[in-house]
Amino acid sequence: MTAFIKRSVFAVALLGYSLVGTAQAADLKVMISGGFTAAYQQLAPEFAAQRGDTLQTSRGPSMGKSPEAIPNRLARGEQADVVIMVGYALDELIKQGKIQEGSRVELADSRIGAVVRKGSPKLEINTVEKLKASLLKADSIAYSDSASGVYIQNQLFKKLGIETQVKPKAKMIEKDPVGSMVARGDYQLGFQQVSELLPVPGVTFIGKIPESVQSVTRFAGAIPKGAAHPEEARALLQYLSSKEVQQQVRSTGLDSVP
Repeated sequence: MTAFIKRSVFAVALLGYSLVGTAQAADLKVMISGGFTAAYQQLAPEFAAQRGDTLQTSRGPSMGKSPEAIPNRLARGEQADVVIMVGYALDELIKQGKIQEGSRVELADSRIGAVVRKGSPKLEINTVEKLKASLLKADSIAYSDSASGVYIQNQLFKKLGIETQVKPKAKMIEKDPVGSMVARGDYQLGFQQVSELLPVPGVTFIGKIPESVQSVTRFAGAIPKGAAHPEEARALLQYLSSKEVQQQVRSTGLDSVP
């Protein structure tokens, strides 16, 4: 698709969304977790430019104990117009009554992949046996403190039957991107959502873990109660989930919602 056609598609898509909000430009506050960030960074500037709105974006995990975690920030009373996060963590906020009823929008599915330091020998993970062998062979293993890491720590090692062997050399990384830790040489093998690994310099992406032991994470967005700009927030979520932007979403390592 040529750049001219892409711009035209964006313009047509955004024209509809611009009519949803008010005529006055809004300053939207967006809280987002890592998995959808690369797609958001591609799409948000076009949305803002077409509508005249501004986006104040802050990042934090979808769960966990860190102060930056989205649930913890909302619990402290921080205001947001949009939250974009792991679907089941968002479900918990909905149960707690912190999200506007009916505002959840499905955005993308994310799968787990792995990286090694650039220039290092590649470890193979494209079959269950190769994944198991690579985990046993690796001197050190890192995984995130969000959905993918929770699955790896609590389920994947057990499914592969190697929990006892690998847990002493495996570490859940808080806050920092797993890829950056591997790039520095702190860990030999790193696992995280593919969309969070691909943008990191200094690493080589070696693939997704096999589908038979894969964990697919749904990312979704919603509007918190007390949002200052709910109509503009709804327009942003409609845009991020629209058919017109799915090529860009997939280019970041995510999968379109079926």
